[in-house]
Amino acid sequence: MNTSLQDADLSPLLRTGDQDDIAILIDFLTDNGKGRISMGRDVRALLVTARDAAAVGHAAQDAIVSELQRFGGNSLLNMLRGGKGVSYREIVRDVADHLDVDCPNGQDIAGIESAILLQVVAKSLEKMSDDEKQRFFAQFSMVYDGAIAGATLAALARLVAGGGVASYQLALVAANAVARALAGRGVTLGANAAFARGIGAFAGPIGWALTAIWTAYDLASPAYRVTVPCVVQIAYMRQKNMFPRLQRDAL
Repeated sequence: MNTSLQDADLSPLLRTGDQDDIAILIDFLTDNGKGRISMGRDVRALLVTARDAAAVGHAAQDAIVSELQRFGGNSLLNMLRGGKGVSYREIVRDVADHLDVDCPNGQDIAGIESAILLQVVAKSLEKMSDDEKQRFFAQFSMVYDGAIAGATLAALARLVAGGGVASYQLALVAANAVARALAGRGVTLGANAAFARGIGAFAGPIGWALTAIWTAYDLASPAYRVTVPCVVQIAYMRQKNMFPRLQRDAL
């Protein structure tokens, strides 16, 4: 295991991330602690121990970076790189390409992640009832109109692009649903119980979208079954880090 790797778009986030959020990321990497064929036993043991500890140490943080980089890289190219894999930025762009997300050259990492989250939401909307769609958009102070569904989603995209509370809420909704579907538990939702209930209500519909995404984008590859949920979780962690705690608790 190479624990010397650093990634400018990921390592600092892990250094300041909440334990509960990193624990979910570890579950995605280790298949809920069961391990993966491409993952060494020592790495799995290190990560599972870190997941269940009070805090994730630097060795485990570096292992998360290393393992995610390896999952994101083509196995042959990894051999040519000495097993180092690819950067998180390359992983995000690869996930975006695979999900048919259009990302302009030069777009920042948070913008690419948000575009991926919007794609997850767009797919999930196909599985929602009109009532669920109305309640979903109401969280963003928007009114859903089935006659102009595309325009409503485009308006949400513009709202999210502006950053702030909308970007954080979108990341929270998507990450909570993915974590419930794949890790068996949601993300830590903060102090506001009413907001937590509202977010939890969409765990099912958005979680169902994972099945649609697996089918539509051929995520049979074990690598994409790791990188897609990891990118969703990391996108949430980044938005959470950018959004002041007092504002989160006031939602």
